[in-house]
Amino acid sequence: MAKVMTENRELCEIKCEPYKKMIKEATDRETQVLESIKKTPAGVEYQKLNLCDEMIGVATYYIQINALTVELVNTKDNEALNNARKMLYKAIIYLEEVVSNVVDALQSDMEEKLASISNASVEKRFYLIRKLGLCIDILIEAFGDNSKWKESFVELQGRFATVAKNLLDLKKATKDYFDPNSPDYETSVLYIRLIRKLYDQSATAYRDRYELATHRIDDMRIAILFLSGARRVAIALGEAEEAEEIKKKAGVWKQKVEADQKRGVAK
Repeated sequence: MAKVMTENRELCEIKCEPYKKMIKEATDRETQVLESIKKTPAGVEYQKLNLCDEMIGVATYYIQINALTVELVNTKDNEALNNARKMLYKAIIYLEEVVSNVVDALQSDMEEKLASISNASVEKRFYLIRKLGLCIDILIEAFGDNSKWKESFVELQGRFATVAKNLLDLKKATKDYFDPNSPDYETSVLYIRLIRKLYDQSATAYRDRYELATHRIDDMRIAILFLSGARRVAIALGEAEEAEEIKKKAGVWKQKVEADQKRGVAK
């Protein structure tokens, strides 16, 4: 049995080696790009979109290393999973540096940032966001339900939802949303649907974390910010009734946390 395990570990090392090599190559490219940005900052926003994509790739390599370890050695590679988690945070940070991390950003405040990446098509942005979201989902599944990072994944997914929304030119996308003749019609519809889903999920996740784990006021405040962001999307789409329902929900949540503060439950 020990011999078989040793052989499996050796085989695992051999199979993981190509992924480790690709990780090294990708991180070397990242270093080169960052050095280049210091010297020539022009076009930095597009380079950071590419760096985000690069970090997603690195995360998938780490996830694959874990998958091979589980398959051949019957144990998780927690170091690889943790490295994947770090890479996905880096991917999100690169996007935050381009379009900000403001959950409830005003469209007027986003115009200058969005103008800096105007040549990146909505299709390309949507593809990048889908890749990032899928990788996050695969990572969370790989960690499992009992992971020590379970509560922190609320933040990871919340920050992902925020950059997903901020990366979209909502003003243009809402026009395309109602124009079946627009070449960006289908992508805009799918992208806006995704944003609404992500913001609803993050609002609920932060509220649940408040209720079931932390009782931190900040968690409920962030939950309400996600509701406010979702309301802005509803308003942009001309959905007055939906916007009013979200406003009412936010009011109820605010009353809840204020009552908890008075009772000494919230902190």
